[in-house]
Amino acid sequence: MSNDRSEQMFPRLTEAPLARLSRFGRRRAVQRGEIVIEQGQPAPDFFVVLSGALEIVQPADGKELPIAVHHAGHFTGEVNMLSGRRSLARGRMAESGELLVISPEALRKLVQADAELGELFMRTFILRRVALITNSMGDTVLIGSAHSAATLRVREFLIRNGQPHAYVDVDHDPGVQALFERFDLRPTDVPVVICRYDKVLKNPTNEEVADCLGFNADLNPSAVHDVIVVGAGPAGLAAAVYAASEGLDVFVLESNAPGGQAGSSSKIENYLGFPTGISGQALAGRAFTQAQKFGASIAIARTAVKLRCEQRLAAVDLSGGGTVRGRAVVIATGVQYRKLPLPDLARFENVGVYYGASQMEAQLCAGEELIIVGGGNSAGQAAVFLAPKARHVHIMVRGAGLAETMSRYLIQRIEESPNITVHPYHQVVGLEGSERLEAVQVSDDRAGSRKTLPIGHVFLMTGASPNTGWLKGCVALDDKGFVKAGPDLTREDLAGWPLSRAPLLLETNVPAVLAVGDVRAGSVKRVASAVGEGAICIQLVHRVLAE
Repeated sequence: MSNDRSEQMFPRLTEAPLARLSRFGRRRAVQRGEIVIEQGQPAPDFFVVLSGALEIVQPADGKELPIAVHHAGHFTGEVNMLSGRRSLARGRMAESGELLVISPEALRKLVQADAELGELFMRTFILRRVALITNSMGDTVLIGSAHSAATLRVREFLIRNGQPHAYVDVDHDPGVQALFERFDLRPTDVPVVICRYDKVLKNPTNEEVADCLGFNADLNPSAVHDVIVVGAGPAGLAAAVYAASEGLDVFVLESNAPGGQAGSSSKIENYLGFPTGISGQALAGRAFTQAQKFGASIAIARTAVKLRCEQRLAAVDLSGGGTVRGRAVVIATGVQYRKLPLPDLARFENVGVYYGASQMEAQLCAGEELIIVGGGNSAGQAAVFLAPKARHVHIMVRGAGLAETMSRYLIQRIEESPNITVHPYHQVVGLEGSERLEAVQVSDDRAGSRKTLPIGHVFLMTGASPNTGWLKGCVALDDKGFVKAGPDLTREDLAGWPLSRAPLLLETNVPAVLAVGDVRAGSVKRVASAVGEGAICIQLVHRVLAE
């Protein structure tokens, strides 16, 4: 680690900022050996060392791994300070001294009110979280196998949610047998998640992992939020940031991880303000932290299963039980790649068939041939990202080529890559294999022929299906299942419209229920437009709430 990055991760506050901070906290005398932060502690306080020394360690399997030592002027914390999640580390006084103690609520107010300190703390928190992820330092161990579809699902969930963890591969790690014996595990239990080295989850759901790691606070059944945002993709996160920054009580529901479909993009190069490009996960992570900075509550692995719009206050029922209520609802559930009608498709998902091209998938197909199905920008980004790692990338498109569906800069990259081949008028028509994908049947529609290729990795990026099953019977949808809003609503859609005014631009046929981003019928399927709609809709929410 460079000295510059170390100084950014562990900056020392001078007299002037310390004086400003003192208004938000209280002084506390501490003795050597006193533990002020315990691993697993929910919403720990923020500490500034005034004198003495505070060591930060990671308890792991009966040992303590050193992370940092804070001296006078240093402060504790990483992004969990804003989210209220449990502490990943332990803080113990190495030397007696005095601390300035600031509550999480006071810290959030400080970050919003003091631009200079807010920028310093946000940058430091993000850099520290990145370092924890890079060094696999956390309170979580995942035991899995590359031959297990559920392992890839859990790994993706942890990675996309920025959760530091250690990964143990049962096929390659020599220490796995000791873990199996200690926790009374069998290979059929994989994947296994060990939380805080004491709780063991065997083949858990994402919701079980989120609960074990303390991602979410308990739901308050009596709470009525100003706005419920369903979906934390670019549109939903933009809505959360603008609503929370303008003082609204915001509750966000996300069924998997921040970023939505865009979060799985390896690199977005045509998003305004990032001339060298940015990964979907990095963009989502920044927006997620930004929303929390302004006070938005975000629940992860909480899936909306039904919108109740027959009441005065909209209510959203959740998988696993529970309901949240709000004065307005923003539908931002986005889309998912359309699944091909292939026999045994489900059997090969995550063991040869993938719907995103992240670093994790790139490792699985390093040095091998692979197929990408689709001709849009996501397919192009995946091809360019995977090509340097793969032996050869085959892009299968049903039409004549890429010109009508892909941005020119991506087409140029593909044309200049010697190990990418575009196959026009080609389709994947069959999958073969036992435990994982081993071969792919491909048809050439122009030649009327079919062949089998010994390829074990297929990336499906073909069109989009809206995530709107939870809205049926309540909100008007078009014939493809996308949400109709504003001027797209017909007289028949508005037969039960109760207000004297017409629906607002992004408002559905249900008052105070709005739709933004890819899930909305007629929207431009780009990250920038989704962010724009998320921002615009909050101005409409203000109008709705004022009625």
